Amino acid sequence: MALNITGTTRLAAVIGDPVRHSMSPQIHNAAFAACDIDGVYVALPVAHGDAGQAVAAMRAFDWFGLSVTMPHKQSVMAACDELTPTAEMLGAVNCVFWHDGKIVGDSTDGQGYVRGLKAELDLDVAGLECALVGAGGAAGAVARSLADHGAASVTVINRTAEKAELVAALAGEVGRPGSMDELANADLVINATPIGMGSTDFVDAVPFDVAALRNDAIVSDLIYHPAETRLLAEARTRGLRTQNGLAMLVHQAVVQFEHWTGVAAPVDAMTSAITSSLASRTES
Repeated sequence: MALNITGTTRLAAVIGDPVRHSMSPQIHNAAFAACDIDGVYVALPVAHGDAGQAVAAMRAFDWFGLSVTMPHKQSVMAACDELTPTAEMLGAVNCVFWHDGKIVGDSTDGQGYVRGLKAELDLDVAGLECALVGAGGAAGAVARSLADHGAASVTVINRTAEKAELVAALAGEVGRPGSMDELANADLVINATPIGMGSTDFVDAVPFDVAALRNDAIVSDLIYHPAETRLLAEARTRGLRTQNGLAMLVHQAVVQFEHWTGVAAPVDAMTSAITSSLASRTES
């Protein structure tokens, strides 16, 4: 994909350390091109403690905005003029954008997850009994978004009870910690652990037994590499509906792009770009 850089091209960037492995440039540059927007998106290595300088550069040079990854998701908050309610509740920011002349921090992961379910499975989480296995940062974002979109319950299951309680609290009145026995009651079961992820010692493991699930349960895995984890393969063999983490990856970027540009994101172009990038990495 050829980029036409001009004297009016505006910048967007992902900041992190490390960050050179990020596939966000492929996703967002495909979006700029598809929408014929004079913008370019790059990966900027920013050392721990320097996120505020990146936001200052955004302010000085009128960049579109920033994607934020580790280790800056918490420290960047102080550099923002405002935070969205979601970012404030989660205590983390992964997107910085302009709104009414102010720099705003948001967390788009949870929004991306729910939008991905709707786009790919035509699934509305309102009224669903949801079980969330894992209690990391992604789990917290998903729990909050499930609650915001009307889930009947969000049961958080984790080996460490204290962490499960913290994530469950993010879902408010519908959130509570639980146990593996409760998977049998869930409409939607989500793996938010790294179990099954490629390039790990537990790529062939599963976080729970799909035999315990209802015959009409939906199994969602936040992992997108490999495209089909062992968990999803076993669920598919049982005839269950499944979704991997690619939709969440794309749709959290969709929310960011729309924050920056005010333009409806070209979801198909963004999906195609990340699918091609993942395929290239797998082949290499």
